[in-house]
Order: sequence, then C-alpha cells, then structure tokens
Amino acid sequence: MQCRVGFGFDVHPLISDRDFVLGGVLIPHPKGPAGHSDADVLIHAICDALLGAAGLRDIGFHFPDTEDQYKNIESIVLLKRVAILLYDNNYIIGNIDATVCLELPRLSTYIPQMKQVLAQALKISESAIGIKATTNERMGFVGREEGITAYAVALIELIAPLKK
Repeated sequence: MQCRVGFGFDVHPLISDRDFVLGGVLIPHPKGPAGHSDADVLIHAICDALLGAAGLRDIGFHFPDTEDQYKNIESIVLLKRVAILLYDNNYIIGNIDATVCLELPRLSTYIPQMKQVLAQALKISESAIGIKATTNERMGFVGREEGITAYAVALIELIAPLKK
C-alpha cells in the first residue's frame, strides 16, 4: 500500500453582487468571491491537495483561467474531473480535511450540505471529509471581509502499480 499526502490552498477577493458558492453550496451573502470560475475556494484547495498528492501538478495547470471554457464554470465540475484524473492514475481518496477562513457568513449550518455535495462528486463517504470554518480574528484582508481563504490536505492511496 502506497499512501500520499497533498496540501492545497486558495484565496479570492470578496466583491459585491457575486454569488457566494462554497463547497458547491450557494450561500446567501451580499458578497461573493471574484474569479474566472465560480471561485469556490474550498473546492479549489481540495483540487490542489488531491492533484498535489498524486503528483499531477495543480488546478491552474489542468483548468487555466486563460481559457474561455472555464469562465464561470462551477468548481464542482472541476472537482469531478480531478477525481477522474486520480482514478485514471490508480488512486483512491482516503480522506480530506479542510479549513475555510472568513469572517462572514457563518458556515456551521452549511457544512453538512457541503460534505454531502463533495462526497457525491468524489464518490466517497461523507465521513471521509472534514470541513472546518474559522475567522481571522478581524485581522488582515480576511478580517476586513475583503477576501476568503481555504486550506486542504488529502490522503490518497495507490491501488495498483502505475504502468511505466
């Protein structure tokens, strides 16, 4: 058994009149993250953690923001594609642990739905996904509600030797 760990990070500014999508869930809020896609920082961090663990580069390599086909794309679509890349390279997902850092909105009531959406997209158990939320104690751009960050770690397992 060969296990590998990956780490992911993402950050986006928050702007008015933009949908706030996090973990594939639309959350009512007057601001949303700006970006080429729907700017779902949680999913982007998870994608990078999974891709990094498998040695498959990063989300920007696979889904560049210079390509129109990814303009306003739902990040859950990208996550499903990352899962296919992993499975095509003989990896299965062991677990994911993620932390979102923002002042508002409060996320605790949305976390169960996020876990459900992510688990379905990745075809893993909800119990294999940990999501936590914290504030930045009113410090920095996150504390001033100018942006949002997310961090994720993922454990994957090689299920068969890769063909050389």
